[in-house]
Amino acid sequence: MGQPADVLRFDQVELRRWRVDDIEALHRAITESRDHLLPWMPFAATHDRKQGEGFLSHSEEQWASGEAYNYAITSGGAVIGSCGLHRRIGPGGLEIGYWLHHAWTGKGLATMAAAALVQAGRELPGIDRIEIHHDEANSASGAVARRLGFAEVERVRVPDGPEAPGETGVLVVWRLQIRADTNQQVRGISELS
Repeated sequence: MGQPADVLRFDQVELRRWRVDDIEALHRAITESRDHLLPWMPFAATHDRKQGEGFLSHSEEQWASGEAYNYAITSGGAVIGSCGLHRRIGPGGLEIGYWLHHAWTGKGLATMAAAALVQAGRELPGIDRIEIHHDEANSASGAVARRLGFAEVERVRVPDGPEAPGETGVLVVWRLQIRADTNQQVRGISELS
């Protein structure tokens, strides 16, 4: 089944695989950004050190099974957020997720991290599409998908309603079709370089 590299680089960001000993960096990034994350990330409301340790341990298990590949987003050596490739949208698909520390937003770094994940995802065998999902109220996530050439394919009302206070309960699904030809250029990625 192939796995992405432990370290991915794109422009000003380096993504490195989360490890269980990264608890201090993860905990600091989340607690310093709690107010910024609360509208969109349900985990932010209940985050504590134990939850962070559970995430890091589960990340190692998911990496080994190929279920997900979670990375710390770093810039200039500092951990500034988290992102990942997740096999939760069916055969042939990967979903990208990401968040940034509040002090690092508005600089294009989430787009750079997502671009690195797209490049890595395209190299994995059997992948024909990559998606980004977000609540319709989260326009910043939509902007990342748009900049990277993803196409909005649907809006779906979430059956259980919003999970976080800033959400409307309408999920926007963006998709990037991947051809078997690994030399295909993704619009937007080459423009960022």
